[in-house]
Amino acid sequence: MNAFDKNATLSVLPDDQLLADEAQYSSFGDTVHYVEPPKIFRRCEGSYMYDTNDVPFLDLQMWYSAVNFGYSNKRLNETLKQQIDTLPQVASQYLHQTRIELAKTIAVDAQKKFGLKGRVHFNVGGAQAVEDSLKLVRNYKNGKSLMFAFEGGYHGRTLGASSITSSYRYRRRFGHFGERAMFIPFPYPFRRPKGMTPEEYSDACVRQFERLFETEYNGVWDPKVNQAEYAAFYVEPIQGTGGYVVPPRNFFKDLKKVLDKYGILMVVDEIQMGFWRTGKLWSIEHFGVTPDVIVFGKALTNGLNPLSGLWAREEMINPTIFPPGSTHSTFNSNPLGTSLGLEVIKMGYELDYEKTVPQKGAYFLEGLKDLQKRHKEIGDVDGLGLAMRAEICTDDGFTPNKALLDKMVDIGLAGDLEHNGKKIGLVLDVGGWYKNVITFAPSLDITYEEIDLAIVLLDQLLTKAKKAM
Repeated sequence: MNAFDKNATLSVLPDDQLLADEAQYSSFGDTVHYVEPPKIFRRCEGSYMYDTNDVPFLDLQMWYSAVNFGYSNKRLNETLKQQIDTLPQVASQYLHQTRIELAKTIAVDAQKKFGLKGRVHFNVGGAQAVEDSLKLVRNYKNGKSLMFAFEGGYHGRTLGASSITSSYRYRRRFGHFGERAMFIPFPYPFRRPKGMTPEEYSDACVRQFERLFETEYNGVWDPKVNQAEYAAFYVEPIQGTGGYVVPPRNFFKDLKKVLDKYGILMVVDEIQMGFWRTGKLWSIEHFGVTPDVIVFGKALTNGLNPLSGLWAREEMINPTIFPPGSTHSTFNSNPLGTSLGLEVIKMGYELDYEKTVPQKGAYFLEGLKDLQKRHKEIGDVDGLGLAMRAEICTDDGFTPNKALLDKMVDIGLAGDLEHNGKKIGLVLDVGGWYKNVITFAPSLDITYEEIDLAIVLLDQLLTKAKKAM
């Protein structure tokens, strides 16, 4: 049959045929195959995905925190359907109501929380919003193109975003990055130096950073003109791909004092932690500092239609300094995305996620700590809201054990765990500096019964994986 036969109808193809076609016709560069063969899912609802055999898989990572509000969320799906039937698309040089309302909602919320007027700029994906923020910063800082970022930080894989992402793996194939960020140590409490409290470790990281400005020969500061060579510091309040590392609460306050002293902007990447993942609209709210720029994406539309953006202080983004056409995308501020984003924010406040997420997170964290008591291979458990981590180690409880976690992922995606006499699977995400951390990002609407089930399945999974090693 011709691939473009006008009489062809879409039929459900078996997994083996789909995998064979994927192996022949698809680029592997736009995906990551965590297991072999890759898993194919057919439908989803709530906290679950279902495979070809209709086996349910409890998803504890929700598309890298893009589906904070559960699969097939009826309220958000209905919003999408209504928008499709009214104004599904319009060129981005024209205006429509939800674009303006969403920008106002985010800007007014930011002014209430941070005391600053600002504006919102839209794009499609998180990395594209990071790119826009780099343009915004360079423009405001008179063309300065050097940035600070954290070791363990992740901001995307476009050329600009990968230049401020600490992993060389994402840059290696694509030539020399002359404007690569300077990567600064991030306080990683579980792996802090011996003899230090987490707070002392945080202080040491800030002092090490501030030392760069001590004299002109420390490398970044000209005391004769009081000017830094670097424009901004890109931060994730909680490291995402880096393993959901939660820094001590004093860290960002102390860091911001240094940044303000030397005129360095703070750009906060909320792409993975935004929209109540930690129990706040923005995770930076937990740390008592005022950002200059906030970059967001992922859960803004619950994964239903791509939309991302940034909020920035008025003096950085007003039309005089950042005029029309400064940066642009055909699909930015698309009406399907903005209608969903507006509904997401309305829903988040109406359903009081600031209260329910910390409560569920504390309950989940207690379950993980109890699991840790039964499995010495769980070296660290930590979290904020429903962003949690479990670091998988050898039986010394500290040495990273990537092999054991890889085996856990394989078994979870095989769908051979058991619950109430039926098969069930478990979807986990792997993160961390050593790729040995389970990064938990369940649905914010996960039930307490589902949290209990998650702990039971993790116990079963760990037991099976250790026996298989």
